[in-house]
Amino acid sequence: MRYFLEFAYKGTNYHGWQYQPNAKSVQETLTKVLTTILKQEIDLVGAGRTDSGVHAKQMFAHFDCDLAIDILHISHKINSFLPKDIAVLDFHKVHDDAHARFDATKRTYEYHIHTKKDAFESDNSWYHQNDLDIEKMNDACKILIEYIDFECFSKVHTNVNTFNCKIYEAYWKKEKDKIVFTISADRFLRNMVRAIVGTFINVGLEKISLTDFISIIESKDRSKAGFSVPAHGLYLTKVEYNYIK
Repeated sequence: MRYFLEFAYKGTNYHGWQYQPNAKSVQETLTKVLTTILKQEIDLVGAGRTDSGVHAKQMFAHFDCDLAIDILHISHKINSFLPKDIAVLDFHKVHDDAHARFDATKRTYEYHIHTKKDAFESDNSWYHQNDLDIEKMNDACKILIEYIDFECFSKVHTNVNTFNCKIYEAYWKKEKDKIVFTISADRFLRNMVRAIVGTFINVGLEKISLTDFISIIESKDRSKAGFSVPAHGLYLTKVEYNYIK
């Protein structure tokens, strides 16, 4: 039987989702606990990868199990074995061919910035105190949505067949001392969101114009785009499937 595991994690203490040979990952930590609790070897296939330090408010992974799972009971049991920065949210019984990565129809990320020093936000949000033109950054968002090829925002030497992504929405919102960027797409390239945010920051600081922003996208050249913002402000917030509500 195939199940989708729905979970969340704070990425501060992990070198990303995916297995690392000499570093602690979320995938390894979850797999060890599931294997212990279910008393069989479990192979978790994630909905995607997150880099070292990136957080997830909602993430999915699928696995096969010979046993019928008592979802409520097993969730409580697994959470009691997991460290405090990983939490199982739910299990979903799915069809045998369901795939956590390939079946995802939309993914949503948020990037969090705080503009006033906050002792409690140091692991959860990026501190950036310079004034930003949010209106101009939202104008750049409208431009971003018009394109599909985002090679300029992709990590170099990435082995992918296409740099095309369909962006459904992208916008900035400011509330008091907090600024949050939200972006949804069918897929994302490695380092794409952090590179987009860094480029938007340059727009907001008026280091580049909207015309420059267009030229950067059309150049397909990562070196022309902005810096990659720190990982600890980035959250995977939602992964959507047609058969999970």
